Amino acid sequence: MEKLWSPWRSKYIESFNSDPDLSKCIFCQIASLNPDDPDNLIVYKDKYTFTLLNLYPYNNGHLMIVPYRHTNDFISLSKEECSELMKNLQLAQQALLKVIHPHGFNIGANIGKVAGAGIEDHIHFHIVPRWNGDSNFMPVIGEVKVISQDLQETKFRLIQAYSELLK
Repeated sequence: MEKLWSPWRSKYIESFNSDPDLSKCIFCQIASLNPDDPDNLIVYKDKYTFTLLNLYPYNNGHLMIVPYRHTNDFISLSKEECSELMKNLQLAQQALLKVIHPHGFNIGANIGKVAGAGIEDHIHFHIVPRWNGDSNFMPVIGEVKVISQDLQETKFRLIQAYSELLK
């Protein structure tokens, strides 16, 4: 069996262990960040969910849609939470199309450790923009992933797109 490695992902997961308050989940912490905090990668907040850039993206524009309510159980989400989550996946796709013009998307959730969830205690959905030929030699040979745009620049452009889309 072939294995695909993403070494930056373990750094992302391990970074949560450096917080002195281990009783609070990373997504719950992020949801309460000041909007002006440079570590805040939230691009959109709604009533039941928020959307943020992934700090260690698989591709430029990799977003996550996260319910505010702390749960790891998709089935426990209310109809309102599910409806808003789907609405915000659509909105995220529209914003990404407007800002970075991908050719396709991977959209989904990894629920449970065996399914690949890096943060298994708080359900979240990923939307990963894809381009024709976006798997180049760098991850294979150089063990490095090339992300073509700074996270803060992407955040700024997405916030502008959300503002325009929600008018």
